[in-house]
Amino acid sequence: MKYFKIKLSSLFFLAALLLLSCGEEETVRVSIIETTDIHGVILPYDFIDMKPLNASLAHASSFFKLAARDRDAVFLFDNGDNIQGQPAVYYYNYVVTLSSHLMSDVFNHLAYDAGTVGNHDIEAGHSVYDRLRSEYHFPLLAANAVDVRTGEPYFSPYALIEKKGIKVAVLGLTTPFIPNWLPEELYSGMVFRDMVSTAELWMPIIKKEEPDLVVGLFHSGWNRQNTSVHPMEENGSAAVAYNVPGFDIIFTGHDHRVANETFINRAGDTLLILNGGSRAQNIAVAEVVFSFKNNRKERKRKIWGNIVETSSLPPDDEFTEKFSLQREAVSNYVSRVIGSSGSDISSRDSYFGSSPFVDMIHSIQLKLTGADISFAAPLSFDERIGKGPLTVGDMFKLYRFENSLYTIRLTGEEIQKYLDYSYSLWLNPMKGPEDYLLKYRAGNNGRPAIINGRAWLRNQSYNFDSAAGLDYIVDVRRPDGKMVIIKSLSDGRPFEKHKYYNVALNSYRGNGGGGHLTRAAGIKTEDLRQRLVSSTDRDLRYFIIGEIEAEKVFIPKALNNWKIVPESWVQDAIPKEKELLFGKTN
Repeated sequence: MKYFKIKLSSLFFLAALLLLSCGEEETVRVSIIETTDIHGVILPYDFIDMKPLNASLAHASSFFKLAARDRDAVFLFDNGDNIQGQPAVYYYNYVVTLSSHLMSDVFNHLAYDAGTVGNHDIEAGHSVYDRLRSEYHFPLLAANAVDVRTGEPYFSPYALIEKKGIKVAVLGLTTPFIPNWLPEELYSGMVFRDMVSTAELWMPIIKKEEPDLVVGLFHSGWNRQNTSVHPMEENGSAAVAYNVPGFDIIFTGHDHRVANETFINRAGDTLLILNGGSRAQNIAVAEVVFSFKNNRKERKRKIWGNIVETSSLPPDDEFTEKFSLQREAVSNYVSRVIGSSGSDISSRDSYFGSSPFVDMIHSIQLKLTGADISFAAPLSFDERIGKGPLTVGDMFKLYRFENSLYTIRLTGEEIQKYLDYSYSLWLNPMKGPEDYLLKYRAGNNGRPAIINGRAWLRNQSYNFDSAAGLDYIVDVRRPDGKMVIIKSLSDGRPFEKHKYYNVALNSYRGNGGGGHLTRAAGIKTEDLRQRLVSSTDRDLRYFIIGEIEAEKVFIPKALNNWKIVPESWVQDAIPKEKELLFGKTN
């Protein structure tokens, strides 16, 4: 009897344990981390200005390690635009091509789980992004970049990653606006589809996989007001978020704007929107806590977002040591002297008239192409190249992007419209000398908004094209779109409205970037290729380096073929507005 009692009590104990285990809650905490628009800022060093950085992927690596210690699982994603911007990636894109790429070595070391391709990654050309795709230990995504031969995505459309029993599905989309900026040979064999229709196509397929989380990884900007469906929208993330139910979290990119907000779609579901900004200055983190009961048959989730500033972290010593040889190789590359400059030049002068900084580009473009006219802009908002030895690194200050050089055919009338549009982006119609000369982002009082101690221009400086090969004035007393008065070609020939001219400009502009040729000159995007006379086979910076090496001593000088009038108003404006833009200088 005693034995029976003991056995009976043991049975009750076992039953109680079983009941307790059925009701026990299992908690799994995961972090889903996004980096985006790194633009080559991998190591904690700026290879252009030759100085340490307080934010980089090396700093982010320190956070990745902390997250791995504190969470049950970490999913690490990248949202594109990584292989343009710093010499570190340019060097491995085009100079050292037989070894593995620095970007793939870094991402594989950090154990990324998936990445979406960005427009600047496509800009590097097939040889670069196809090589990276083969070297990455994770899938490169873009469901809306379609192979014209097969009709299937050229890259992977989505990925399924499972860790600690948590299955995450991630759909990759890239901005379909790529053909508006890049020559077709860079994406040959591909067409880019609309983001909303692509997401609608793949969402039912992803749902069949029964993931615990559905994540969007979109190299496309975020504007919560932009929910209407406009086919082939550049920044279509909000349209997808609103019109395609099923996502739990959407990471955005491309526009370099940090975001951490919740959003309600047309089905009434709440989703989290995150964007890590650019250049590894921030990391976007989705924190998710899963609570499971009844052998995971019951599930609850709590989701929230964080933005981590990498400047608050030290660079990861293990990371920097691992890639120290690559740092040395890139340092040697950018330090190579290619010639010398006879004077200091600064992009700051480019906003107020003809300047050596931009005119150096004009002169080289005209020499390389033999064109009648050149269009160029200050691609770097605030850069300076000093008198004396010129290095490869200096050329990244002068010319930031890997654009080819185009020669296209334009009529005099189209050139006039192009310039009128360009100057309307940056010059303010003035009623008197007390008015602002430049167009600024305005505050509630209508005056320039001061952010972080300075005013900000309303538009990007890389759209502020001036011309060489023409003599003209820009009269700010005239209204927008009517300021430019062309007198003649600089060689004395008359400028004729209906005559065709050969014009040198970069491939971004030649493919419709900025709207100068399409919105302003009225040329249809599909007709731009018919205007193309020639294109370089390498980026313009490569040829600029070659020209300076041939010249040995380069003396940058303003061509002084255009000016803003009234000149007295401009001279009054320059010191005041330079201080607004750049702060007080000695």
